[in-house]
Formats: sequence, C-alpha cells, structure tokens
Amino acid sequence: MGTSSDGARSGAGLQGATRLRWFDVGMHGPTRTEHDLLGDREVPGDVYWGVHTLRALENFPITGISIDSIPFLIEALAAVKQAAVTANYELGLIDDVRFNAIRQACEEIREGALHDQFVVDVIQGGAGTSTNMNANEVIANRALELMGHRRGEYQHLHPNEHVNLSQSTNDVYPTAIKVAVILAVHSLLEAMAMLELSFARKADEFHDVLKMGRTQLQDAVPMTLGQEFATFSVMLGEDRARLSEAVLMLHEINLGATAIGTQLNAPEGYVKLACEHLASLTGIPLVTAVDLIEATQDCGAFVHVSGVLKRVAVKLSKMCNDLRLLSSGPRAGLNAINLPPVQAGSSIMPGKVNPVIPEVVNQVAFQVIGHDVTVTMAAEAGQLQLNAFEPIICYSLASGIGRLREAMIVLATRCVDGITANVDVLRGEVEDSIGLVTALNPFIGYQAATEVAKEALATGRGVAELVLEKGLMPPEELERILKPETLAHLTPKRTS
Repeated sequence: MGTSSDGARSGAGLQGATRLRWFDVGMHGPTRTEHDLLGDREVPGDVYWGVHTLRALENFPITGISIDSIPFLIEALAAVKQAAVTANYELGLIDDVRFNAIRQACEEIREGALHDQFVVDVIQGGAGTSTNMNANEVIANRALELMGHRRGEYQHLHPNEHVNLSQSTNDVYPTAIKVAVILAVHSLLEAMAMLELSFARKADEFHDVLKMGRTQLQDAVPMTLGQEFATFSVMLGEDRARLSEAVLMLHEINLGATAIGTQLNAPEGYVKLACEHLASLTGIPLVTAVDLIEATQDCGAFVHVSGVLKRVAVKLSKMCNDLRLLSSGPRAGLNAINLPPVQAGSSIMPGKVNPVIPEVVNQVAFQVIGHDVTVTMAAEAGQLQLNAFEPIICYSLASGIGRLREAMIVLATRCVDGITANVDVLRGEVEDSIGLVTALNPFIGYQAATEVAKEALATGRGVAELVLEKGLMPPEELERILKPETLAHLTPKRTS
C-alpha cells in the first residue's frame, strides 16, 4: 500500500474528475440525479461520489480539510472494501463481474487513484458514516465505469447493496482507522530512527568535548558534549521501542462485527475470511477481536497509542529546549554549540539568526500533546455500544503522527546534522567552574574543597589554579583528574 509524497496519485483513464470542497459544491456543469432516504438530489456529473457525500459536504463545513489529507486512511478504506468483497465472493454472495470491478476499483485507489474524490470533512457527525459512504460511492462509480456503465447507474452495482455488502460503518471505519494508524506509525518509526542516528553521529563527533553539566540551570559536574548528545539518541531509541509496542494493540480489529458486534447480516465464515484477506492485502498480522461487541465500542487502543505519541512529543520538545539553550547567545548566552544558520532571524536586527528548526519542532510537540487530550475526551464520550467520535480520534492521531514524522526529518537534516561545538568555550567553562571542585573532593577532602570553592567564587580565580597554589595536589595528579576520561567517566569512543 504505497503512498506518494503529495498523498494523491492519478490512475490511468481516470482523468476529468472534478475536485469539490464544502465551499464549492455548486453545480458547474452536467449533473445526474441520485436518491437517498431524504429524497432526490442533483450531483455533479463528473464526480465519483454521490448523494450521501453531497449531504455530508453540506452538513459538515467544519475545517475545510477533507479526508484525502490522510492518504493512509483512503488506502486502508480501499483495502477493507477489497477484503470484504473478496470474502463475499468466496462465500458466493456476489457474482464474478461485480467482484472483479469492485476489486479493481479498490486496487486503483490503494495505488493512489481517485484520492481527490474523498472529499468529506475530517470532522463529521455520524460516527464515520459519511466517510464510509464516500468510499462506497467512489468505489461503486469507478466499478460501474469498469463494467461499461455510467456513474450513478446503481441498478447495475450499488454502493450499499454490493460495495458495503456484509458490512457496517461501525466495523469498517474503526478497522480502517487502525490500519491507517499502523501504517502511519511505521512511517514515523523510520523518521525516529533517522533522528536517533543523527544524534548518535554527533555523540561520536563530540565524544571528547568536555563541558559542564548543569542541574536546575546551575553548574553541576563535568561531562562531555558527546554524552549529552548520546542521551538524546538513547531517549529516541527508547520511545521508538515503546511506540512499536503500543501499535501492536491496533492489530486487533472488529471487521465483521457489523452494527454493534453481533455480526448481524454478516454470513457464516465472513469474519474469518475478511480478516485474513485484509491481513494479506496490508501485510499487517491482523487478528479478529475475541469479543466483537466489546471491540466495536472500545477505543482504548487509540488512547494508548495517543499517550505514547504524547510521550514522544514531550521528550522531543525537551531535546529542542536543550538545543535552543545550548546554542543561546552567541555573545550573551551559553554559546556551547552552533546550530546551522538556515534563515535570517530578524527584520530589524541585522546579523541575528534564530533557532527556528527547534522552535518549529517545539510547536509540533505542543499540538501533539493537545491532540492527546482530544483523543482522551473523544474516547471517554462514547456511549453504550458505539463511540460516535472516532472521526476526531482519527484526525488527531493522523495529524499528530504525520507532523511528528516531518518534524523529526527536518530536525535531523536541517539542524542536528549541521551542529558544531564551541570546544574552547566549553573547556573554559569547565576550568573556571566552581563545580569542578566536586571532582576534586575525593582527593583533597570536603573541607579543603569547600574553602577552594569559596575563594574561587569570591575572587573569580580558577579551581585548578587555587589547588596548585595551595599545594593540595601535585600537578601531574591534577592533570590526570582533569582529563575527560576521569572527569566524565568517559567510555572509549565506539568504532564503526
């Protein structure tokens, strides 16, 4: 299930479809008449969606962001529909002609065709029914074309009767969300690995660069810049492992549960077949939930994944805070490192360069943390046998995952890879820092160390200078202790 960079690829022979949004639903050419529960409506003749989608466009002018902004969701919906029609065909519920047409339409959509026809708003009422019907209509109308009929000639192949056979929105939609989130998370994990490696390379580069460690923004004890950057790499590796574990919870699906989990209108054997075919199509080891009634109403897996995404965002933002602080200055800040200059920083202050890459990543993290609150509240708001708020769960997860992925790639390639160290500044801070006396405490004793610290603080003189002047240690012993290997308990540099 591939995805293009822009999330919308056109298939051969599918030109001429008009992209409409909720703010542009007016009829601009030939139309066709379609019918639903509420009556007849005119639908633009050149679109693949139908009357149900039209009403959703009118009812939900909320964000102006359509579901085709989540290409993984469109591909997942097509995969679910393909798995369903294949199961129905094997159970003898649909004929060869309709099966082949629906299957081909689904395959085209999974490859990126007709994504621009998935036009309903990402935030919608109806527990995802509008999204499901948008998919049913697009697939049906493309299948009709493949059968030699015109769009809207549903007497030959119907969105509900054939594309939605043995299904309900209540099992199709959550299943598709799970597949989409799994695929999106896999893409995010790749970006996390890229950033983890960027920090690891910098850890090697800065292996011997001595600096002061700080606690509560006060001088603490010496360490190396390599150790500091290695910590960032380790943090990302830990979060990558936690996210990989969390996404496994999404492998349990309720496809075949139909309306509330009782499998009403799903034929014997359909649940097993549909799950097997979906697993085969997506390459994901999906399994059917043990209790389909529970699975149809429970959004706990989404809450769990969202919580791990929040963890990732919190720690990523902390890393960016550190990068901004370490690079502050250059004359009146820490000036420990230099971030690569990527743009002018001010319209009024010449020469100013700002840490814009960490800043943008911070903002992405803030939004992901907010999305977690949204997912939590939406999951809690479910009532009885169904949660009606999965559309906002889907959008929040998809948006957060996608932006985290892009933010990590940008942070790696536009910032971390180009960081340099101000070695002399860092070394000078260690030599001048009162915190250095902590490392000498075991050798000269606490009382003597305290006196040296007080005098150094009062006079501005260096700790090492005072220790030598007072004859508290021989020069060669002091030199040995002040080496990075001793001060920072530095391990040998790894060899690749």
